[in-house]
Amino acid sequence: MSVEAFSLSVDQLDGVASETDDGGLPISPVLPAYEQVAIQLQELIIKGTLTVGERLPAEGEMAAQFGVSRSTIREALRGLSSQRLVYTKRGVSGGTFVAEPSSEHVHTYLETTIGLLSGADVVSVDEILEARELFEVPAARLAAVRRSEDDLSRLRATLVPDDGIDASHGFEGHREFHFAILKASGNQLLDVITGPVFSVLETRFVRDRASSGFWTAVETDHQDIFDAISAGDSEASARFMHTHLERLRPMYERFDRAAQTPSD
Repeated sequence: MSVEAFSLSVDQLDGVASETDDGGLPISPVLPAYEQVAIQLQELIIKGTLTVGERLPAEGEMAAQFGVSRSTIREALRGLSSQRLVYTKRGVSGGTFVAEPSSEHVHTYLETTIGLLSGADVVSVDEILEARELFEVPAARLAAVRRSEDDLSRLRATLVPDDGIDASHGFEGHREFHFAILKASGNQLLDVITGPVFSVLETRFVRDRASSGFWTAVETDHQDIFDAISAGDSEASARFMHTHLERLRPMYERFDRAAQTPSD
């Protein structure tokens, strides 16, 4: 890759920050050099200037292009590697390469981030529920149109067993049912975005608190949604999913209030 690929050198970035330091005005602190390098490389990867599988220049070459030390380049690459944007291979044909994106990694990152935001009360349970409805109702509608026989088998397997329901199946079955609908929608982005939202809600608010009676009502909703998807009725699928999520809302809100009430 040529030096022209790098849109802004580290020295230039330093200059941008220092120019604002005039007359005692507050300025943002200058980022460490390795972070500035990492940000520029990240932008090149996101924009597609650096493509999946492409080998980055050697450390020495990048150090010369950025005007920094090789240790700074190594620190920047370590940061990008922790984000799974690049990976390193040893040997004669080794080097640092642009990693192929992984939906599982994005899913895990979003679940962790949303969980932290929820735990710190930066994002409210109402906001999470609103986002979930925006995604899951259309997902149910799409699933009715796009589902395969394998999708239906996967959904059917999450429903209540013949010998009744217990709390463990309630939680696991509920989660797997919703994940199966996301997959049946045929839209990978819906799966990646909505799955973490659902996981945070279920893990934080439901796993150890819902009664067997609650899971029985959930199973009834699931059966209605499944029947509509199986029949290919997209509008009924969306309507039943909306009703199901509205049924769940008071429970989540009640658990959220209880979690915020100090115990004696």
